[in-house]
Amino acid sequence: MRLLIASLSLLCLMGVSGCGDKASDSGSATDVSQDATPASPDGGGDSVAKEMADSIAPPSGDSAKSEKPKKPSLPTLPLAGEPKLLLSEEEIRDGWIQLFDGQTLAGWTPSSNANWHVNDDGEIEASEGDIGLLLTTVPFADYELKFDYWMGKDGNSGVFLRTIAEPKVVTADCYELNICDSHPEFKTASLVGRAQPTKEVAGEEVWKSMSVRVERNHFTVAVDGEAVLDHTDETDGFRRGGQIGLQKNAGRIRFRNVFLKPLSTVEQFNGADIGGWRVVPGSKSEFSVADGTIVLKNGPGFLETESAWADFTLQFEAQVNGDGLNSGVFFRLIPGTEEAPSNGYELQIENVFTDGDRRQPKDNAGTGSIFRRTQARWVVPNDREWFTATLIAHGPRIAAWVNGFQVTDWEDTRDADENPRRGSKVAAGPISLQGHDPTTNLAFRNIRVAGYPSE
Repeated sequence: MRLLIASLSLLCLMGVSGCGDKASDSGSATDVSQDATPASPDGGGDSVAKEMADSIAPPSGDSAKSEKPKKPSLPTLPLAGEPKLLLSEEEIRDGWIQLFDGQTLAGWTPSSNANWHVNDDGEIEASEGDIGLLLTTVPFADYELKFDYWMGKDGNSGVFLRTIAEPKVVTADCYELNICDSHPEFKTASLVGRAQPTKEVAGEEVWKSMSVRVERNHFTVAVDGEAVLDHTDETDGFRRGGQIGLQKNAGRIRFRNVFLKPLSTVEQFNGADIGGWRVVPGSKSEFSVADGTIVLKNGPGFLETESAWADFTLQFEAQVNGDGLNSGVFFRLIPGTEEAPSNGYELQIENVFTDGDRRQPKDNAGTGSIFRRTQARWVVPNDREWFTATLIAHGPRIAAWVNGFQVTDWEDTRDADENPRRGSKVAAGPISLQGHDPTTNLAFRNIRVAGYPSE
């Protein structure tokens, strides 16, 4: 195998096969919206306020008011037990998320027949099968990435940054952060074909920690806390975004503690007033600012951004100030009117579950689900406690994390429609905060968005 590796061109160190442009459904809920009937606007089952139900224009003359939520299929990779929340409260507030839940490969999809699996120690592992990548199902642009790795004797692996699903030319299709102490030219902590580390980094059959910061065309790498690479890509057309891929090349490779923090997000709330937002006409909700938070009471109603996004990362903190209250954050909206205030996708906020089982959210939704499209894998937050949510929308793929734990990974396979209640929408739209009904009492803060860069 080493002779084969040494003979590869610097411009094409590996070929990845078996993964088309369409991400797999690994870890995602099945699309349950085969009918085109719009969702009830409140995101909350039987407690639909008449004013809000009347605001939706149902297709084909069907009535939205009579429709109740349908139970979506459970994720293909359900949790066997309570999730491993590996991030500290400070890290969660700072925007870090877990890319690996310690139990399943939810949120990942393989590009080859390599035997990627979660071993008995709760680590991602591969040792057999064809060369290939284990890819995130959503892409990332600017971020910090941290992970631990263990590489077998004479092993060859790597972490692919901003990669396409099937990279062919390593200096054009991706950035390969190499993990290979025995590589003849680009050893561990190098960017293959691009940059060398400032010192030799070696360590086979031991756990090592690596962190990388990817921001526009600037890359920095540290191993076990020591900075070893600082590279600026000054080539024309540097890659601005793409998936993250863990590589199985030669020998055994293991990964654990895979964490990511999105960068380049822009605050959408200045902490003092609701500048940049508008109250949707007809809203009964009350929106105020207190102690650096947006306080939302009463309802129904919506507070909507003046800006719009198509592909983006959204992060925010929220607190439900009551027991079992219902709300949501809508996105890719048709700008709201009094007659139709909320024609968009809804990221559900409802910390209620049944039979003491957080895998059974009320209304078949749960905080972090896409209401009436997916069911949260686990109801993570509690009422009267702040939680942090991360939402990534890229094309038809939508993923969400709550307190760093991924609860939703879904691809909208419905026919295209300008109204996300009736079909798949990838075009830009505003984001709005929902006042669900007269019991609404929530607070939001640290609302920030990063648009995904166009290639």
